[in-house]
Amino acid sequence: MHQMEWQPDEQGLQQVLQLLKDSQSPNTATQRAVQQKLEQLNQFPDFNNYLIFVLTRLKTEDEPTRSLSGLILKNNVKAHYQNFPPAVADFIKQECLNNIGDPSPLIRATIGILITTITSKGELQTWPELLPQLCNLLNSEDYNTCEGSFGALQKICEDSSELLESDALNRPLNIMIPKFLQFFKHCSPKIRSHAIACVNQFIIGRAQALMDNIDTFIESLFALATDEDSEVRKNVCRALVMLLEVRIDRLIPHMHSIIQYMLQRTQDPDENVSLEACEFWLTLAEQPICKEVLSGHLVQLIPILVNGMKYSEIDIILLKGDVEEDEAVPDSEQDIKPRFHKSRTVTLQHEGGEGEEGEDIDDDDDDDDDTLSDWNLRKCSAAALDVLANVFRDELLPHLLPLLKGLLFSPDWVIKESGILVLGAIAEGCMQGMVPYLPELLPHLIACLCDKKALVRSIACWTLSRYAHWVVSQPPDSHLKPLMTELLKRILDGNKRVQEAACSAFATLEEEACTELVPYLSFILDTLVFAFGKYQHKNLLILYDAIGTLADSVGHHLNQPEYIQKLMPPLIAKWNELKDEDKDLFPLLECLSSVATALQSGFLPYCEPVYQRCVTLVQKTLAQAMMYNQHPDQYEAPDKDFMIVALDLLSGLAEGLGGSVDQLVARSNIMTLLFQCMQDPMPEVRQSSFALLGDLTKACFPHVKPCIAEFMPILGLNLNPEFISVCNNATWAIGEIAMQMGRTDKKDEGDCSGSDMQPYVGLVLNNLVEIINRPNTPKTLLENTAITIGRLGYVCPQEVSPMLQQFIRPWCTSLRNIRDNEEKDSAFRGICMMIGVNPAGVVQDFIFFCDAVASWVSPKDDLRDMFYKILHGFKDQVGEENWQQFSEQFPPLLKERLSACYGV
Repeated sequence: MHQMEWQPDEQGLQQVLQLLKDSQSPNTATQRAVQQKLEQLNQFPDFNNYLIFVLTRLKTEDEPTRSLSGLILKNNVKAHYQNFPPAVADFIKQECLNNIGDPSPLIRATIGILITTITSKGELQTWPELLPQLCNLLNSEDYNTCEGSFGALQKICEDSSELLESDALNRPLNIMIPKFLQFFKHCSPKIRSHAIACVNQFIIGRAQALMDNIDTFIESLFALATDEDSEVRKNVCRALVMLLEVRIDRLIPHMHSIIQYMLQRTQDPDENVSLEACEFWLTLAEQPICKEVLSGHLVQLIPILVNGMKYSEIDIILLKGDVEEDEAVPDSEQDIKPRFHKSRTVTLQHEGGEGEEGEDIDDDDDDDDDTLSDWNLRKCSAAALDVLANVFRDELLPHLLPLLKGLLFSPDWVIKESGILVLGAIAEGCMQGMVPYLPELLPHLIACLCDKKALVRSIACWTLSRYAHWVVSQPPDSHLKPLMTELLKRILDGNKRVQEAACSAFATLEEEACTELVPYLSFILDTLVFAFGKYQHKNLLILYDAIGTLADSVGHHLNQPEYIQKLMPPLIAKWNELKDEDKDLFPLLECLSSVATALQSGFLPYCEPVYQRCVTLVQKTLAQAMMYNQHPDQYEAPDKDFMIVALDLLSGLAEGLGGSVDQLVARSNIMTLLFQCMQDPMPEVRQSSFALLGDLTKACFPHVKPCIAEFMPILGLNLNPEFISVCNNATWAIGEIAMQMGRTDKKDEGDCSGSDMQPYVGLVLNNLVEIINRPNTPKTLLENTAITIGRLGYVCPQEVSPMLQQFIRPWCTSLRNIRDNEEKDSAFRGICMMIGVNPAGVVQDFIFFCDAVASWVSPKDDLRDMFYKILHGFKDQVGEENWQQFSEQFPPLLKERLSACYGV
């Protein structure tokens, strides 16, 4: 027997309508009353029937009220769907399907949203008639029904693309994809657009049903290439960009015409289309075939991209391009993007340069105008030019240089500005070819720093920073000095965007110039300190970064009483002003960490309050985490960044103050806190803990030593290369501990019974040997692993040398590029001692050992003796004739080095 159709009670219906009317009132008290009433009504299951009834049946009501009824129902479905009685759920589903073709576009869209909300509750399986019915309704003669069904299908494809391919539903895509493709030819642009959008959801996932129909799909796209509807053109462009990533093989035969098409679309009058098309060049640049297929088209493409790099009128309005002075306007909080702290990773110094970044650490290159972080045609065009410059290198310049002159010297500031952006975009890829023009261009760019337009001044800052490397390679008076002088003026500009661009550019210049800046330190600090009093919130955070980078770049040269007098008072004033829960502490702590490392003993007068506060931050965060773990319903989860940044600053203090940190550690419970941090579930917390452990080991080992028995097993557990930076820092800390344990024993030379480190070698050695032999391990981790194995061998040669043969080869290859330093010295001493105990372990790979020895520029005398003994011992062992044969395999340079330094 069919159940009776549900009917609303008239009085109930009026009550619901009144509620919907009230909820549109601007009055907050009314709003609050509505919320309470909704909570009460949700106790009655058939309240949801009233809501769907208003949405689908009450055609006399105004559309906003009906749509609102549907949206309230959607929220109920989200929160309580599993508690709906079956009859209510069925009534809602049936009403949705029966009214998907409502004459009102707003109501159709609302019903579509409602359907997808129900399906997202895992209901696709229990609503088997939904997809067949929607697909069936596509054939309706009634436009509204077809459009409404397509709207719902598009939302389902967006939300549940994986599920539609699964066996759980018998792969409905096999029917849906061919069906969608038929509608590419529909007479209504809205329907054509829905059809492409539906299919586009399945390109990136390479859905089988789409791959089986790929040629039909591509032909159908080509047929729509010149569609008069901009939404259709946009979806066609999006499809081609995604196909370029997943099925370039199918596009290659048509590549010439696709490129011609995309050249047109990149100039489409509708910015949504031109932006979608411009992505094509970005994606193509990543394909190996880019150079081959694009060479012949550069002559057309380059002017189009350059033209797209101009600010649009909308941009200028949004950027307040005509407001020159805004430094007194407070920042609105939503303008301030969250920043991410880059935790400490211990890296070694390489030949020919300062310490390099480890490869696992992403370099975040900030682009010029990222405050308007919406992606737009200007940014996309600039990004495309940048990547193409990296593909084509100087071959790009013949197409660009003729344009550049006209741009850079244009009387129209918008065009001039775009020319400066072009110069910055090609800086990386076309540097070689640009060098001859730079002596003339740089003075022009530096002059642009004084342009009357703020947007020209700010882009000039960015572009100049992209050429900082070249500037620093020239005599300082020619470009560095004028550039620095003008950039410092811009740091004090009246416009906030210019201040920001100048501060970022100056930080880049600092990284490139390093100690070249030492003569100007007084002048630089005066400017940066003056900016403290001038800046609003957002730029203050960038200023901290510029100060920290300065400290990293000039190092101990900052440790002069006059500089400390300038710099420290404003920093400490900010430090005292900020509350423990203020996120602005992050950049300030990072900045102080760099300053403490640079000032070393000069930081002593400031260290006590800074140290105490860091310990407090760690303690507070740990306590909050504990409360949260025990009662997640009552407490908030802590923001662990507070703890991570505090641990990193403590590392900076330990590194900068060295032995002077001893009394601070003695008076605090940092070792207990560190024991907890080392076991934190969050990798970044562990990473920073191990960095601090290593730094404390170096600075004040007597405080660390009593904890070793507890710490070593935790270090062993963290030798897991899945977390590269954690593993790297744990490895480094183990090496530092080994050296200190060795040092405490070496006092009683008479006693050769081995080292205090002995009991712990077994906990870590196998993992280290495994890591050094893993394929694709990042260089930083390999180097640190090799150093630590060498150090363990130095203090416990008996325990480590039996494994020599398993690691000697990768050990030698990973350390040959490290500069002569303390770490390398101790590691090589260890290897020599292990070879002494187990010479057989090195025989097969002796040539690698020779090469590693030759990488030393000036080893200490006693280390050189160790090398000499091993080389000559090996030569005597094999005999003159065999040695001659053996050394024939050496590269000439190696042969020369060994005979010159060691007489073999």
